[in-house]
Amino acid sequence: MKKITFFLFLFTSILVNAQTFTLNGKVVDENNDSLPGATILVQETKKGTSTDFDGKFSVSLLKGDYTIQVSFIGYKTVYKTVTLTKNDTIAFSLVPNATLLEEILVSATRANDQSPFVFTNIKKETLESANLGQDLPILLDQLPSVVTTSDAGAGVGYTGIRVRGSDATRVNVTINGIPYNDSESQGTFWVNMPDFTSSVEDIQLQRGVGTSTNGSGAFGASLNIKTLTPSKVGYAKTSHSVGSFNTRKHNVSVGSGIKNNFYVEARLSSIQSDGYIDRASADLSSYYTEAGFLNDKTSIKAVIFGGKEITYQSWYGTPEAVVKNDRDGIQGFIDRNFPSTDEEQNLLNSGRTYNFYTYDNQVDNYEQTHYQLHLSHKFTDYFSANISSNLTKGKGYFEQYKDGEELGDYFPTNANASDEGDVIRRRWLDNDFYAFVYTLNYKKDNFNIYLGGGYNSYKGDHYGEIIWDSFKTAIPIRSNYYFSYGKKKSFNTYFKVEYDITSNLFALLDLQYRTVNYESLGTSSDLLNINVDEKYNFFNPKFGLTYYINKNNSIYGSYAVGNREPNRDDLTKNPVLPKSERLHDFEFGYKLKKKDYYFNANLYYMNYTDQLVLTGDLDDVGDPIRQNVSDSYRLGIELQLGYKLSEKFRVDFNATFSKNKIDEFDYVVYDTQHDANFKTVSYTPIVTTFKDTDISFSPNTIFASTLTYSPFKNGKISLLSKYVGKQFLDNTANNSKSIDSYFVNNLNLSYKLQPKWIDEIGFNLLVNNIFNNEYVSNGYTYSYFYRPENSNNNAITENFYYPQATRNFLVGLTLKF
Repeated sequence: MKKITFFLFLFTSILVNAQTFTLNGKVVDENNDSLPGATILVQETKKGTSTDFDGKFSVSLLKGDYTIQVSFIGYKTVYKTVTLTKNDTIAFSLVPNATLLEEILVSATRANDQSPFVFTNIKKETLESANLGQDLPILLDQLPSVVTTSDAGAGVGYTGIRVRGSDATRVNVTINGIPYNDSESQGTFWVNMPDFTSSVEDIQLQRGVGTSTNGSGAFGASLNIKTLTPSKVGYAKTSHSVGSFNTRKHNVSVGSGIKNNFYVEARLSSIQSDGYIDRASADLSSYYTEAGFLNDKTSIKAVIFGGKEITYQSWYGTPEAVVKNDRDGIQGFIDRNFPSTDEEQNLLNSGRTYNFYTYDNQVDNYEQTHYQLHLSHKFTDYFSANISSNLTKGKGYFEQYKDGEELGDYFPTNANASDEGDVIRRRWLDNDFYAFVYTLNYKKDNFNIYLGGGYNSYKGDHYGEIIWDSFKTAIPIRSNYYFSYGKKKSFNTYFKVEYDITSNLFALLDLQYRTVNYESLGTSSDLLNINVDEKYNFFNPKFGLTYYINKNNSIYGSYAVGNREPNRDDLTKNPVLPKSERLHDFEFGYKLKKKDYYFNANLYYMNYTDQLVLTGDLDDVGDPIRQNVSDSYRLGIELQLGYKLSEKFRVDFNATFSKNKIDEFDYVVYDTQHDANFKTVSYTPIVTTFKDTDISFSPNTIFASTLTYSPFKNGKISLLSKYVGKQFLDNTANNSKSIDSYFVNNLNLSYKLQPKWIDEIGFNLLVNNIFNNEYVSNGYTYSYFYRPENSNNNAITENFYYPQATRNFLVGLTLKF
């Protein structure tokens, strides 16, 4: 009996201890939103499951102690120990992982809160509310020290951005760490990337030299763009907007979500606009695709995106007298420039929306495709690496109608070179760009060390062809009348160390070496011989300190050197071989950050040697002409303030006050002598030296403010105000050659609905220039002596401007599934 009792007790104990219990749980993110597809692993049994659409999971376990591991791509892995003696419930809250594998793509080139550089981050949520078809620079207009402009006047087509007075060729742009600036012109042509904002996760704008390591050196700012982070769950989204000047945008985006560590995302977009300026139309299309694999140690992503643009040219600008509706001034312009009857009527009758071009197909037609491949791997908890490659292929032309041309302008050796006729010509660019960049990162304790670099190779063929003519002498259709190529190779390597000296003191040291070789051979569009072979070697050190006074207050200071080579136009069109530029950038700042408000103050001094400044004039394709000045500087202070007045009201403000000076500048005007038959008999340069003069296109005052009112959940009204002070068109500081200051206000309304039958319905309204101001934001100028028989000795100055649109609107609808 005792033995039976013992075995019954033993059997019962085994049953009790072997009893199975259910552990239920839920996984959410930092916003308490469910995380479907999170991985649940019981370490002791190696059994696992994943969360459902609501972030919930359930596992069956025997009685005992267990360690539950919860992981999700993009979030820190969490561990919890549970003692299971009954059915139980457990909750997990995951926070984003600051060391995401895919963040290695941009971490080496970006600043963070510790960095002793000045920067602004813009998240996709901020971009979405205003992303109704305008180009990316226009959406960045509210950032500190930024001035934007649009050739067509409405923000679609050819747009530009200046930072601290430096034009777009001085802003170093990278996409996922890959250089984007055109290798030859150094410019950024956003028209080739229509609606790219819809595929952007976030953007960082650094002012000054900053932390740029890939691409050409930053001489005003760096713009680091990161494409979308893979969506956790599958989705479909479509956006549509319409507005003034027959502007409309349509796109559709889809994503698979992360399934078994794989994902796919894609977007198609179409944008059209007639433009504010006459005939300045834009017909733009683009696409974005991405596929990848992600796990805890490895990230592989392939990205292909591209765009095609057909844009009616509005490069010529509007004569000053036409902008001001000065009839006497318009007549004087006509008397000086001898336009045809049709051109004269265009000048007299167009008003401030005047466009010089009237030929039906005076268009820019260009297509560009980018192929990127990124591989990131985490070898240990401390060591990770990224390798990225890129191929960009572009090809296109701009078409022009030219009347009254001589055959010798195209084929000077032709026996009938003096024949006159009309011509339709196309000027082509066929270019390829290859890039390879890498980053090795070691991060442990107080050290964060980067070793990286990149190699770029570019080849561009430039050639012109005649597709129609009225010459008496027959020439073959599509005859090439010039050809040249440009080849550019650059290599850089850098070593960067970030070190927490103490809990309050952070130091950064960044050493970069960069070498550049550019060669060009052939004939220019002006039939001048090109023979360039230039090599440059640059050393660009950066050093800075950040000191935390307490958790809310910090101060910082940095010194950085930037070097930059001349661009293709500088080297091929300048009678004097230009020098490379050097910049010494000093930045000092203070940051205050609390729950409801922040304040930043940044003092900068940018001292240049041989800076290539804009002369104010353009070449025959609308590109700015530049020249070296031996000594120049930009000195200023940037202020930022944000305050949450209540749960419904918020205000953000920034202002820049600066001096932008050239120590000494030689201004050249050409004295062209003519005889009674208007034939040129002499061409003499007249040089005037200016000292302590203002740098062109560099306003001394810029400020922007955003007042936001949120009357209810998911609803927002924002008033965006922008003031830009007077800008000089050239470097003579002459008030008669300047752009007047302007103050513009825009209104942005957004509202989101989340009904049960669809994930989200979004409404957006953007009213630009609500007070209907007539202003210009860009222009150019040139002066000359024109002395036919019995004329006076006064130089003539011609100013041209790019008027911006008066009151206009865009309204959008977004559906998310």
